[in-house]
Amino acid sequence: MKSNSDSKTDSGSSSGGSLKEAQIDSPDSRFNQTLRSVQGLLKGRSIPGKVLLTRRSDPLEGSNWQDRSPGHERNLSEKDSGPSDRVDLSIEEESDGSYKPRTSAQTSSSIVKSASFNSESTSKEAQKPSIGARATDSARLMKFTKELSATIVTLERLRELAWSGVPPYMRPMVWRLLLGYAPPNSDRREGVLRRKRLEYLDCVAQFYDIPDTERSDEEIGMLRQISVDCPRTVPDVTFFQQAQVQKSLERILYTWAIRHPASGYVQGINDLVTPFLVVFLSEHLKGSIDSWSISDLSPEKISYLEADCYWCLTKLLDGMHDHYTFAQPGIQRLVFKLKELVRRIDEPVSRHIEEQGLEFLQFAFRWFNCLLIREIPFHLVNRLWDTYLAEGDALPDFLVYIFASFLLTWPDELQKLDFQEMVMFLQHLPTQNWTDLELEMVLSRAFMWHSMFNNSPSHLAS
Repeated sequence: MKSNSDSKTDSGSSSGGSLKEAQIDSPDSRFNQTLRSVQGLLKGRSIPGKVLLTRRSDPLEGSNWQDRSPGHERNLSEKDSGPSDRVDLSIEEESDGSYKPRTSAQTSSSIVKSASFNSESTSKEAQKPSIGARATDSARLMKFTKELSATIVTLERLRELAWSGVPPYMRPMVWRLLLGYAPPNSDRREGVLRRKRLEYLDCVAQFYDIPDTERSDEEIGMLRQISVDCPRTVPDVTFFQQAQVQKSLERILYTWAIRHPASGYVQGINDLVTPFLVVFLSEHLKGSIDSWSISDLSPEKISYLEADCYWCLTKLLDGMHDHYTFAQPGIQRLVFKLKELVRRIDEPVSRHIEEQGLEFLQFAFRWFNCLLIREIPFHLVNRLWDTYLAEGDALPDFLVYIFASFLLTWPDELQKLDFQEMVMFLQHLPTQNWTDLELEMVLSRAFMWHSMFNNSPSHLAS
């Protein structure tokens, strides 16, 4: 059934109809129309972190749209398989339904400016709803429950659900599955986890619980560096200042480093353990993290907790191992891609950064090294990592788009700063009062730009 506005359009004069069609079919008009719809949704209800980028003829209020995250057209992990309902991710559609890529730098610039303006307006105006609540609405809870209760979990479908946020009490098992630590087959799951946990305990006994006389000088130096870094980990969260928590971090990091000699321990990896530690502890400790005490757990539970953190860290870093080998070439490569992407999306900001003599490596290296854990409030990290882990093998490349979106949250501020001011600003970004809303906007812009540029590498050519 057509809406009133559709009927009026159909019944209008041919000249008026042509004018309206021209307005609707213009790229900027379509994009702005999408953003206005998104802005209205943000003010009115919780929506998934991924923003629908295609014009639709069916009403946005339909329950089918609300219950679906945009499908992973980029195939988050080639190893995953299984049926899934997908949503078209095309940025533009012609009247005949064909995809029309955008190649003009001027058009791209206007899109980005429009997106930035609308996201700022949304952040100021949408105060009542929290997009983070999306992870706990009843329809999504039912979908998560259905997937997790299946005999064999369909990982691709689970990734699509997790991209927009995972209900906190389901997060431990979802993360284990997404990382491939727990097998999708529920009949094998308990046995595999038991075996892997015992394997970790054997490694700790073999490599950690030994006197220094049995370690090499290099291993002693590495253990000393880890013991120095653990008290510095997430210093603004009192839970991580507990001696027993720091000891667990030390065991996990040292065991991982010994078993991965190509990289060994690199500063920054200590941050990457913290989301796993908090998520897996939430299975045993309730309430606010500020009230937690790891000493309330039995030694056996602490050992199993450490094992889960160790194996999940291992799975995560297996996909980005060259980020932490000598000279960290993986990070350097992604920083270069970030510079090119920012230049393409917002040329004035890119030019100002270059004119001030600021290298992207000077501020973005830490972002890639610690995956933004030091840049946003810690209570938002788990939500961000839902999306990280849902990306699967595609995560390293998608980080470039997340960090571009993160940087371009402050385009006007950056262009007013000189070199020294910009360095200080980027080292102490004003994110302390961020909520789920600001984080979701960063992720939504990243998804939008990824769908625009990732399959068009010529856009990013110098």
